[in-house]
Amino acid sequence: MNRVYLDCNATTPVEPEVLDAMLPYFSAEFGNASSIHTFGQKARAAVETAREQVAALLGARPQEIFFTSGGTESDNHAIFGIVSSSGASRPHVITSFVEHEAVLNTCQALEKRGVSVTYLPVDQDGLIDLEHLRGALRPETVLITIMHANNELGTVQPLEQIGSIAKEADVYLHTDAVQSAGKIPIDVNQFQLDLLSVSGHKLYAPKGVGALYIRGGTRLKQLLYGGHHQRGFRPGTENVAGIVGFGKAAEIARRSLANDASRLSALRDQLEHGLLHRTPHSHINGGRAPRTPNTTNLVFPGVEGEALLIALDLKGLACSTGAACSSGAVEPSHVLTAIGLPPEEARASLRFSLGRHTTQADIDFALRVVPAAVAQLRELSPTYQKAAAHD
Repeated sequence: MNRVYLDCNATTPVEPEVLDAMLPYFSAEFGNASSIHTFGQKARAAVETAREQVAALLGARPQEIFFTSGGTESDNHAIFGIVSSSGASRPHVITSFVEHEAVLNTCQALEKRGVSVTYLPVDQDGLIDLEHLRGALRPETVLITIMHANNELGTVQPLEQIGSIAKEADVYLHTDAVQSAGKIPIDVNQFQLDLLSVSGHKLYAPKGVGALYIRGGTRLKQLLYGGHHQRGFRPGTENVAGIVGFGKAAEIARRSLANDASRLSALRDQLEHGLLHRTPHSHINGGRAPRTPNTTNLVFPGVEGEALLIALDLKGLACSTGAACSSGAVEPSHVLTAIGLPPEEARASLRFSLGRHTTQADIDFALRVVPAAVAQLRELSPTYQKAAAHD
């Protein structure tokens, strides 16, 4: 069976060039990067090269990059770290209703500790209102944490303007850039960011490695305690092979970003237009906002998203009903309900996220199987048939 993968926001395959860069560090170059002998020095040099590569992708300095196990750890370090070091008697954090669970659940954990959190609403395209952000600021506000690109919609928040607001208020700004890094340009200085989270497996590196950018001078309390790795901020023996792969993936992403974005946006638009034309009553979620070039999220009224997902998987097409970490959740997507979708439409939505290896043939395949699967499921839906009869 032909299998097509359109779920690259969940994870991406490891690039062959990335794997080739990693392989020596599983065998001959097995040294601990903290050892001072030759084996350790080679490992240390590889880690520092990767640090430079990740920094270059973000417009940062190498010494501002700290390697972690992934985006979730980076988000936790950033949010808990800033609040813990603030010294405020009752610190206040500002975030949004459409953040990834790694941010939302961290903020909810802070609330249980007495921290005040403001959750900003978004419009029907998933964007926050900058005036709402200004109005939410308080004297005790210590952190604004707003994601760069949404994992379900692809919506890109106006980080440059958010950065200016945070700077004027003298408040730290963190962004979860897990879904934007390697897809659209990022410059931590242009955005006036203090902290940024990124994950390797979203940009063709292995799972289990990520990074946290921390602007020099940022007061941040560490969460983990142990040795003196990474200047003591993130102790633990470095995952040298994973870090090397992450660095190589960042290097590839930097040099291919413009070409990838142009090609993927064209394929994404073709997929969207074809599905809208071939599946009556469908529409795009967040389609009027700036988006990452690889992501589209569509509503197919009259079907259950999970049933459609399974039907498509049986035909050989992989996509998603939302965030991969929320698979199996009974409640509809918090992102889709936040943009105003009723529960039945949120449950009838699918996300298609393209990647570097997506081809025209993959799009053609999706345009054949998705409309057919939607039509088949709609035939089994008395509610949809009744509604369609009144159109």
